[in-house]
Amino acid sequence: MSHPTLFFYPRPRVDIAEVPAAAHAGAVLLTGTIHATGLAPSLREALDPWTKPLAEHHASKVLLDLAMTLAIGGEHASDTDLLRCEPGLFGDVASAPTISRNLTTLAEDAPAVVEAISQARRIARERAWALAGDHSPVRRVSAQNPLVIDLDATLINVHSEKEQAAPTFKRGFGYHPLCAFLDHGSEGTGEPLAIHLRPGNAGSNTAADHITITRQALAQLPAGLLSSGGRGSKKVLIRTDGAGGTKDFVKWLTGQRLAYSVGFTLPANTPDLLERIDEAKTWTPAYDTDTDGIRDGAWVAELTGLLDLQGWPPGMRVIVRKERPHPGAQLRITDHEGMRITAFATNTPRGQLPVLELRHRRRARCEDRIRNAKDMGLMKFPLQGFAQNQVWCQIIQLASELVAWMQTIALTGHDARKWEPKRLRARLFEIPATLVRRSRHNLLHLAQHAPEARTVLTGVNRLRIAVAQT
Repeated sequence: MSHPTLFFYPRPRVDIAEVPAAAHAGAVLLTGTIHATGLAPSLREALDPWTKPLAEHHASKVLLDLAMTLAIGGEHASDTDLLRCEPGLFGDVASAPTISRNLTTLAEDAPAVVEAISQARRIARERAWALAGDHSPVRRVSAQNPLVIDLDATLINVHSEKEQAAPTFKRGFGYHPLCAFLDHGSEGTGEPLAIHLRPGNAGSNTAADHITITRQALAQLPAGLLSSGGRGSKKVLIRTDGAGGTKDFVKWLTGQRLAYSVGFTLPANTPDLLERIDEAKTWTPAYDTDTDGIRDGAWVAELTGLLDLQGWPPGMRVIVRKERPHPGAQLRITDHEGMRITAFATNTPRGQLPVLELRHRRRARCEDRIRNAKDMGLMKFPLQGFAQNQVWCQIIQLASELVAWMQTIALTGHDARKWEPKRLRARLFEIPATLVRRSRHNLLHLAQHAPEARTVLTGVNRLRIAVAQT
C-alpha cells in the first residue's frame, strides 16, 4: 500500500452542488470594455433593421455573446453555454438554435450587415482610443512617427465543402483571407481593422484585393487622421510583404498620399548591382530588432539610383539588406555570395537607412496578430455559407478588438498589456470568484488567493474611472 505522503496532490471527494461560484469571472474586464466604449448601443442601432421588433434576443447581443465566447476560448456557437450558465455576469444568452437563425438572417443581407457592423466598430474604436488618453495608438502620431497598418494574408484549411472554399497554393483546401492590423508598437499588441475573406485560390499579390483591404482599414480610423476628401495622409503607413509590392498597389498608395513600406522583388541583375555597392563601400550596419543596437552580420544600402524604376511612381526608394544566414538555413536563388538578400520599397524621403529597414522588418508583428486571431475564431470557420463566414469574420474582429481595447485602457503599465489570448485566459479571464446579492446589487468577490486578482480589480476600476472622466 502506498504511503499517503507519496501523493503529490490532494484527493478531495467530488460531487455537484449549487454554489455561488462564477466561472470566467475575469471576463468582467471585457464586459466593462463593452460598457466603456459604447459598443453595445452602437451595435444595437446598427443592427436594428435585422432584428424583429418583439425579438427576445437582439442581433447585437447575439454577436457580442459570440465575440465574448471566442475571447474566453470558445470555438463554436455551441460554446456560448460558457456564458449562458452565468447570467449574473453575461445576462440572458440566446440558445444555439436562436443564434443560428440570427446568423442566417444576417447572412442573407451580408454586404449591408458587414457595413453596419463595421460602422459600429469604428464608432467604438474612436471612443476606446479617447478613453486610452496618453496610451492611445494615435497619440503623438505624425509623418515622422506614423500610424502603422500591416497587411498580410493567411491560409485557413477547412475539412468540408464550405461555400467558395478552394484549393490553396500550399496544396491545402479552404480560404485565403487578407487581413489588416493596426500595430500598437513595442509597448502593446495590436487590433484588427479589416478581414477580407477570399477563396483559397485567391492570389497572393492581387493589387485589387490589397486596395480593397486598405480602403476597409482606413474606414476604421477616427476622423481627423485622413483628409476631408477621403484621401490618405503621410501620418498613416501601409506596411506589407512582397505580395503588396506591385506597381498597381504602390501607384494607388501614392495617389492616396499614404506612406508605405512594401516588400520589393529584386531584378535578375541584382548580383551586378550588389557588386557596385561593394565597390562603393556604402553598406551600413543594420539595427537589431529588440535593442535597436547594431545587428551582427547584417547591413543595409540604398539601391534606388542603380535600378530601372520605369513604371513605378516617383519618390519611391528601394533599400536592400544583406545578412549572414542562420546556421542550417538554406540559401535561395536570390541570395548572393553566401548572404541572404532582401529588399523593400518606401516613399519616406528622409531617415537613416537602418531605421527605415528596422521599421519594415517589424512587420513580422503582423504574424503574431494573425496567430492571435486564429486563437479567437479565425482558425476555424464553423459555418457553411460564404456570406455567413463573412459575418463570422466580423465576430472575430469584435472579439479581438475587445481584448485589444481592454488592454489599452485597463492594463497599461502591466505586463498583461502585451499578453496573448492564451495567457490572458489562464491568468485573468478564468480567475475564480463568487457572485452574491447585497443591498439589491450583485457583488463579485474575486478570490483573494488568485495571483492576478489585484490586476483584474485595478483594470475594472480603470475602465470605470475612464468613463467617469469623459
